Amino acid sequence: MKNMDKIDAREIRRKMGMNQQQFWSKLGVTQSGGSRYESGRNMPRPVQQLLRLVHVENIDIAKVKREDFEVIEYLKTHDPEHLKSLKKLARAKLKK
Repeated sequence: MKNMDKIDAREIRRKMGMNQQQFWSKLGVTQSGGSRYESGRNMPRPVQQLLRLVHVENIDIAKVKREDFEVIEYLKTHDPEHLKSLKKLARAKLKK
């Protein structure tokens, strides 16, 4: 996992070719709020994590549901080998 303190949101946004409105709206942040973060204002940890998920890990947070996390937590606790196997299958499928 990358440390968000060392990642420059403005740099990520520019590399993606997005304007501030496009980039920050995917996180639920206003353009003016995003502009303040890009200008050096401290970014709250939840916003840092959303930025990582959406713009670094490329996860569509609109598709993530609470039950997804519940299933993962259940597998971590009760059947970690099955979770490991499922992750391996998912990675192989994505590579194809």
